[in-house]
Amino acid sequence: MRLRQQALQVLLICDPHTKAAATLALRAAYLQAHPTGGLDEADRHDTLELSAEQANAMPGRPARPALVSATQVPARSPFTAEGRAALLHAICHIEFNAINLALDAVWRFASMPAAFYADWLQVAAEEAEHFSLLRAHLQTMGADYGDFDAHDGLWTMCEKTRNDILARMALVPRTLEARGLDATPLIQDKLTRAGDHEAVAILDIILRDEVGHVAIGNRWFHHLCQERGLDALRLYPTLVKQYEAPRLRPPFNEAARKAAGFTEDELAFLLGVD
Repeated sequence: MRLRQQALQVLLICDPHTKAAATLALRAAYLQAHPTGGLDEADRHDTLELSAEQANAMPGRPARPALVSATQVPARSPFTAEGRAALLHAICHIEFNAINLALDAVWRFASMPAAFYADWLQVAAEEAEHFSLLRAHLQTMGADYGDFDAHDGLWTMCEKTRNDILARMALVPRTLEARGLDATPLIQDKLTRAGDHEAVAILDIILRDEVGHVAIGNRWFHHLCQERGLDALRLYPTLVKQYEAPRLRPPFNEAARKAAGFTEDELAFLLGVD
């Protein structure tokens, strides 16, 4: 079975532990088969179609957590045991969704350069590692993934952009996922004050890798804009409006965003500077 077909099969797995393990195994097999990168031309250009059963099962996920609107997910203080577990559960859910988002990019979008598929497979594997680290830490607290309600904002935007790779690159990695670059240091500060140094260390790993993931989104967004003769800076707000993406609010982690490839002009746009 070809890489992109396998990515689709892993995306449809419902059990979180099995999905994370299968994602890591898929990348290991890819690296063994393509140690210097690359992808078979037939695999790159294969236009995959979902069966009705697959479409209804997309993405594969467990029965829990219950998915509710973002406004229905209560805010809890990280300075109580339950509140800290709920906070880490929310991040764990983001990482589980991020596995799905990266696998979806691998299987869904045909005829991209081979490096595109290698990049998003790397992202999927790193997100699987993040999810596993957070879930294991949750379990030491007497909780587990699925114990708290969660919202589905990341996958909702994935669905909205399923037919538009340019919008996907603009609005998922470099908009919704880039929020993590801004939020993580603030969360780490709270967890440090709460005494959860293990969680802080896990978030160090996640923040380091997420800079790379956002950079991948930036790289392919700009690649597509250049290929199509589009002005990336002018196009971005149009896509935000068209797909009803959230307009991000400061404070921004400008150092992390610059490391992830945001230009001075793009940061000025986020800050509302003319």
